[in-house]
Amino acid sequence: MDTGRNDLLGEIAADAALERGDFIMQATEQLRQFLDRHRERIAASGGMTLIDEEPDYLSIAPDLTFRSRSRYQDEVTGEWVSETEVIESASELVELYNPADLYAAFADAAKEAAGFDPQPTAGDDLMDVAGIAPDETVALGEDPYAAAADSWAAGQEGSLVLEDDEAAARRLYDMALEFQERSQRSESRLLEEFETAAATAASMVGELVVVDNDDERLVLTAGGGFRAEVIPEDGDGAWRSLSAPDELVEFYDPTDVFGDLADALAEAFPAVAPDFEGAEDDSDDADADDEDADATDPDDAVDADADDDGDDGADDEAVEGRPTA
Repeated sequence: MDTGRNDLLGEIAADAALERGDFIMQATEQLRQFLDRHRERIAASGGMTLIDEEPDYLSIAPDLTFRSRSRYQDEVTGEWVSETEVIESASELVELYNPADLYAAFADAAKEAAGFDPQPTAGDDLMDVAGIAPDETVALGEDPYAAAADSWAAGQEGSLVLEDDEAAARRLYDMALEFQERSQRSESRLLEEFETAAATAASMVGELVVVDNDDERLVLTAGGGFRAEVIPEDGDGAWRSLSAPDELVEFYDPTDVFGDLADALAEAFPAVAPDFEGAEDDSDDADADDEDADATDPDDAVDADADDDGDDGADDEAVEGRPTA
């Protein structure tokens, strides 16, 4: 059944509203956690000025409230008016500012307050400019994952002294869960980036079935995103629908997803991948059909027998000429 244009646009608007609400909720929680981690540092520094570019101004007070100043021209009097607003909640702040810009502002403000240059350079003083102590660097050849784990553990509360194997196991357990979440967030962003980049091409190709098995079905939608249905091992045989990237990465590795997509496209459009295995199989079948057709011609059959006799003679000569012990 064809869906009207207004219905399609209404679905897009509704979905966009849901995604916006989910984004604000996640960004708010992330910003709140960031502020809680650095509460004491911000209080000790007496607050920070994050943005001071006329007419924009944003600062954070020691009590973690924000001061925002806006400047606009009054349409009646024609005069410029400045207003200062106190922002007390993280959710309100992410409504007004891009979270990426906020974190960048925190980074620049902290570097400026510490006397560091705004951006590291590739000079000999790279580590000094970046504010990195020699004992915090990673030597070449050192495992980057081990360095990342040490960095993560250094930021955790409590003593770093491991008293026994149980304490060590608990620390490793927490780290494993933390890095699992990081990996899933990275994979989720990768799927989101693909959806944005593939939207135009996918709309022309249309919906494409990537995987269709008894317990799973993965589809590339016309919008460039992936949609899946799976039967989880602990789901009592019930199907579960997956559409959001963070849901998909619970069951799929993006590397496998993109590989399966490439195979599905090569099978559906052989011209895009001439060396695709399916195309080779088709050519082999075609060659076999040609041989069967040739064998139905009596004259060709006689010639083929003659060729076979010649081949047998060549084989005999090769055997007779083989050195013997």
